Amino acid sequence: MAATRQRGRGTPAGRGSGMRIGIIGAGNIGGQLTRRLTALGHEVALANSRGPQTLSELAAETGATPVEAAHAADGAEVVVITIPLKAVPDLPKGFLDGAADGFAVIDTGNYYPRQRDGRIAEIEEGLTESEWTARQIGHPVIKAFNNIYAHLITEQPAAPGTEGRYALPVAGDDEEAKRLVLRLVDEIGFDAVDAGGLDESWRQQPGSPVYGLSADVAGVRAALAEASPERPADFRA
Repeated sequence: MAATRQRGRGTPAGRGSGMRIGIIGAGNIGGQLTRRLTALGHEVALANSRGPQTLSELAAETGATPVEAAHAADGAEVVVITIPLKAVPDLPKGFLDGAADGFAVIDTGNYYPRQRDGRIAEIEEGLTESEWTARQIGHPVIKAFNNIYAHLITEQPAAPGTEGRYALPVAGDDEEAKRLVLRLVDEIGFDAVDAGGLDESWRQQPGSPVYGLSADVAGVRAALAEASPERPADFRA
């Protein structure tokens, strides 16, 4: 018998080990990841551009620790950067210096030149968004959580093996970091699809078939395969 769909904030089978995770950005994705990760028992340090004093409500709700962006990565095994692309170059110098050995950086960013970010020449000329972000911070990144509607992070997690479990693409060049992120996606409650290296991450950028798609592994793989490397006009400056 196929497993029935089970949704909610419960911990899926094979829960994690309580990692320290730094999240920079407390908007839609950052806030929902904070809720989900703390519910799973992870220790979350949360930062935004306005200062720790503005995070008291979310901290009280989740148990996350508000910190300055310069210290969000201190001791972290995973660092999540979930801020507008135009703000990435303004991240504090050396903000990753205190992270744990072998840490992974997750980039959830999307390039919205007309709505928010302005023109970024390298991306317009063909560099993928996450390759650009990696160059700005001087560290490899894993692209994940950029294609999902934020509310689904807490509303749609499911246990492994659940029929129709939603899947998310994960792209990156650092294989050890990618494996860590693939496991974390699974723990959060989604099947993880290895989407190749960062040079292939255009397959999950805004305007691609997988962008905003809620589908299982087969659906996500099909959408990735259908993607075109040409950036849609609506997502060019």
